[in-house]
Amino acid sequence: MKVLLNDGLEKEGLKLFQDASIETDTQKRDQKKLGNDIGEFDALIVRSATKVTKEIIEAGAKGKLKIIGRAGVGYDNIDVVAASENGIVVKSAPYGSTNAVAELTIGLMLAISRNTPQAHLSIKNAIWKKEKLKGTELAYKTLGILGCGRIGQRLAEIAHRGFDMEVIGYDIKPYLESGIKFMSKEEVISKADYVSLHTGGKDVVIGEKEIQLMKKTAYLINTSRGSNIDEQALYKALKEGKIAGAAIDVYVDEPKTEGAEFKSKLKEPDNIVLSSHLGASTTEAQRETSTEIAHVVSNYLLGGDFTNAVNAGENIELEEKPVHTLFIHHRDVPGVFANIDKVLADNDINIRANYSRQIGNSGYAISVYVLHKKVGAEIIKELKAIPNVCNVKV
Repeated sequence: MKVLLNDGLEKEGLKLFQDASIETDTQKRDQKKLGNDIGEFDALIVRSATKVTKEIIEAGAKGKLKIIGRAGVGYDNIDVVAASENGIVVKSAPYGSTNAVAELTIGLMLAISRNTPQAHLSIKNAIWKKEKLKGTELAYKTLGILGCGRIGQRLAEIAHRGFDMEVIGYDIKPYLESGIKFMSKEEVISKADYVSLHTGGKDVVIGEKEIQLMKKTAYLINTSRGSNIDEQALYKALKEGKIAGAAIDVYVDEPKTEGAEFKSKLKEPDNIVLSSHLGASTTEAQRETSTEIAHVVSNYLLGGDFTNAVNAGENIELEEKPVHTLFIHHRDVPGVFANIDKVLADNDINIRANYSRQIGNSGYAISVYVLHKKVGAEIIKELKAIPNVCNVKV
């Protein structure tokens, strides 16, 4: 088995692959070379830098590629639809950066409340400012969280236990044991002294209408996705003093390379603190994310485990015994399994387990057979000849 780590990976993740006897390649490839080489690898792992296009996925599907891993939370840079259509599972590593993002959110709340970045810049320019930078405290204020998943819940815990904040929240799926007081989105926005976004997705969550509901003394925090806020509406609100301020870590249009110019009107207002998408940028988060993605990718390749898959369901744990995996992409129709089983049985190959999940919404499935014996080229040829079977890989 070979894995291409096109955006690199921390040594802890590399060691896990090594321990599992999976070969790794950390050579960075541009889009053209990636398309040429991807078929040689069983897995591709990327961060945010590499764009995994339909063309790259199709090239990989013609070769050995079985899984794409995103070492992080979001996977906007991966064409998940194309992956599903080609029988490629996509997995993410969403848990490693949970605490890092929650802590950054608290840091941004403190920064905008106490004007520490402004004070730092003033002193660096040899100007002493104090009276004009009077701030406000977090303690006993109300924090409103939009999106109360793992990051929202960790933020709520820190805010409540560390700063005695009242925490209210909105989510399409209320988490009853989180300690967050759930209410409607409009109530959260109108009652909160700090509104923090942790929703993900590409939709606008805070626009002009929502800003109108906020207190004039309230602050808006975004460490989720740049597109979750209407930046023009926010700019206007800050300029006109409709809210007290904002602290932003993510943007609609972010530079793609280190040292590039950041172009945004949000640089203009004085009542805003900006950071450069630092949510997961900690030593600890990178280490945890690397081990998480290494685990979920290697477990799929070696045992058909769908944990953390974003385009397929998850499976039960496997027995800890030597196994060989067989990957079959097929139409999700009656009779396919019977024909596959017959070919394997006729060749004296015993099936220990069979994990199958619908992939995408196109009527196809990816099935992973866990076997006692290796499958050779002749048997693969027989399996590919079965009606409704698209592809077979080992």
